[in-house]
Amino acid sequence: MSYKTEQEKFWAGTFGDEYIARNKSDALQGACTAFWARILGRLGRVGSALELGANIGLNLRSLRALLPDAELAGVEINAAAAAELRAWGGAEVFERSLFDFAPGRQWDLVFTKGVLIHLNPDRLPEAYDVLHRACGCYIVVAEYYNPTPVSIPYRGNEDKLFKRDFAGELLDRFPDLRVVDYGFVWKRDPVFPQDDITWFLLEKS
Repeated sequence: MSYKTEQEKFWAGTFGDEYIARNKSDALQGACTAFWARILGRLGRVGSALELGANIGLNLRSLRALLPDAELAGVEINAAAAAELRAWGGAEVFERSLFDFAPGRQWDLVFTKGVLIHLNPDRLPEAYDVLHRACGCYIVVAEYYNPTPVSIPYRGNEDKLFKRDFAGELLDRFPDLRVVDYGFVWKRDPVFPQDDITWFLLEKS
C-alpha cells in the first residue's frame, strides 16, 4: 500500500504489529462486550455493523456475541491484524486505510473506537465523510475527548495521538445527525475498565 500520512505508515508497520499483542486478553474482551451491551440498549434493531479501524476484532467479536445474526465488517490498515480478523471468520474484512475505503453500501451501525485519535488531524474531514457515507442509521465514536484539539506524546512518539471533540465536529459537519446518548468509561472501573474513553451515539435522520 502507499500511504498519504505518517500516521498511516506508523500503524501499518511494526508499531501496529506490537499493538496487537498488547491488546489481546479475555479481560479486555469482556470489557468490550460490556461496553457494547450498554450502547446497544439505546439503539433500535441493528442488522449490520461496520468498524473503521477494527484491528483483530475485539469490538466485532463482542457485537457477534450480542447480535448473533448481524452482518459485520471491518476496515483495517495493518496486515497482521487484518489476517487475524480474517482468520476469525466472523466479519467481512477490508484491508486498507480508511482513507482508501469507498463504501459501496450502508450499514445500520458504523463506528470507531480509539481510531480517530490516531489519524492525521488534517485528514479528519475525510474520515468523517467515510463515517457519514457508510452510516445507514447510527454512528458511534468512542475516543479520547478534549474540548479543544491537542496533541500528546504516545509511547514515546510525537504526533501519533490527538484529542479533540470528534462528535462535536461530526455534528457541525452533518446537520442530519443528532445525539442520542453519550457516556464515559473509566480506566478505574472495578469490573469493566476501559481506557478513559468518552463515547457518543449519533443517529442519522
